[in-house]
Amino acid sequence: MASLRDGEVMIGPVLPEDLGALFVWINDAGTAALDLPYRPTDCIAYKDWLDRVSKDSSQILFAIRRIDAPHCIGFLLFKNFHSVYRTAELGVRIGVEADRGKHCGMAALRLAMTYAWDTLNLHRISLSALAANGRANACYRGAGFHEEGLLRHGAFVAGQWQD
Repeated sequence: MASLRDGEVMIGPVLPEDLGALFVWINDAGTAALDLPYRPTDCIAYKDWLDRVSKDSSQILFAIRRIDAPHCIGFLLFKNFHSVYRTAELGVRIGVEADRGKHCGMAALRLAMTYAWDTLNLHRISLSALAANGRANACYRGAGFHEEGLLRHGAFVAGQWQD
């Protein structure tokens, strides 16, 4: 799979040198609390997950990189493809706080959406975000997503019910 690029970022395959950073980001309790309940992932479960993603055509994992820097700054994951309805879910994470708020996530989302429409022939992409995660929600709106509903108390994160 070749990398997809715009003027700012590119998305492409996860490389061996990215695996350590991905493992750390998945296990970052503070970042996880922005979008899901934290659950630590050990190295064996992580390896199993990577093996499943690489063999499962219903999931596509992309690394996010800046054009001017080769290291991975985040990832995108398409999952739960439904071939009849031509839909999928999308998840995104920029790994460290210093890389957030610089529009790289929005640019990566736009690239992913173009790939979904033009290559995967999808009709609909969905994602979920906690209502309190204002920065992520602004990013999603900026990338063209629209809020369709609110699941009141839909997640129990960091000891509190969240919408």
